[in-house]
Amino acid sequence: MSKTLVQPIGQKRLTNVAVVRLKKKGIRFEIACYKNKVLSWRSGIEKDLDEVLQSHTVYSNVSKGVLAKSKDLASAFETDDHTKICLEILEKGELQVAGKERESQLSSQFRDIATIVMQKTINPETQRPYTISMIERLMHEIHFAVDPHNSSKKQALEVIRELQKHFPIKRSPMRLRLDVPEQNCPSLLEKLNTWNTSIVSKDESGTQLSVICEIEPGYFRDCDALVRNLQGRLEILAVSVHVEGDTQVDQYDDHEDMPSSGPKEATDSLLQLSEKMQKQNISTKDGSSEGEVKQNKCSTCNAVVGDTKQYREHFKSEWHKHNLKRKTRQLPPLTAEECMADMEIGDSKADLKDYSF
Repeated sequence: MSKTLVQPIGQKRLTNVAVVRLKKKGIRFEIACYKNKVLSWRSGIEKDLDEVLQSHTVYSNVSKGVLAKSKDLASAFETDDHTKICLEILEKGELQVAGKERESQLSSQFRDIATIVMQKTINPETQRPYTISMIERLMHEIHFAVDPHNSSKKQALEVIRELQKHFPIKRSPMRLRLDVPEQNCPSLLEKLNTWNTSIVSKDESGTQLSVICEIEPGYFRDCDALVRNLQGRLEILAVSVHVEGDTQVDQYDDHEDMPSSGPKEATDSLLQLSEKMQKQNISTKDGSSEGEVKQNKCSTCNAVVGDTKQYREHFKSEWHKHNLKRKTRQLPPLTAEECMADMEIGDSKADLKDYSF
């Protein structure tokens, strides 16, 4: 009677999980976590440890299911309490991800950094922001590499400082309201003049002077300290001030497929774009006939918005601003009705987030 030969089957356990790895005293320790929960735990959104860990167990190799030795745990962590050790690894360890997933995360963060740079900078000649594609291209020119361990905002500020060394780009000014006693006005105005601050308006009412100005972000802390010393009050009206309208952005879209060039060539191309834009603006104003009412079309909203006056008013509308944000994320434009519904949904989500713990 023949016997059936049973062959052993190789298995890999705990493969479909997120692994956090920590090397301590030359020994590797790993814990198995649920995907997307590690970052939520580190950011403070997730509070329940059981929702993060697959098990309160420390491994030397998660994918093979090999447990860490007790003597190694005692030597490295001076305790054999797996839960405490899991907490330390979760806090200090490195999250292991697959190659494609890592590439996707880096690509997404690169886009986030470029978006922040776009929002915080302007072309010094036109006072308008560059397109997101232009910013990304310039970031490639300076060979910028994303650091996944640093915040996008911090890296964006570093990118801006590096771009300023090679290209015509500067931080968009902040708009502030400064209220100081009348007797301290000369000191304030003198300092604002030293900082090359653009004063939008001045209002003297009673014993107070109210100044609305646009100032370089680098001078904000000094300005805040000055106003406090002058027994005044500072109010931020806008973090980044851009010229209203996105005409400059639309013109840049015509050049999205330009090949990459060196810093000097890129600078020349940016200057040529600026000059071209100014000439087109002048020709548009001079070329309109008196008896013809021109219907203007907004390429961002993909809609005809009427004559020149209505066209300007459209740029100030929430509809246009909302579609401009969608455009930076490469999303299609919405109609006015769809925009209102989308904004209401966004407000509702924000309210729920404010009240969630």
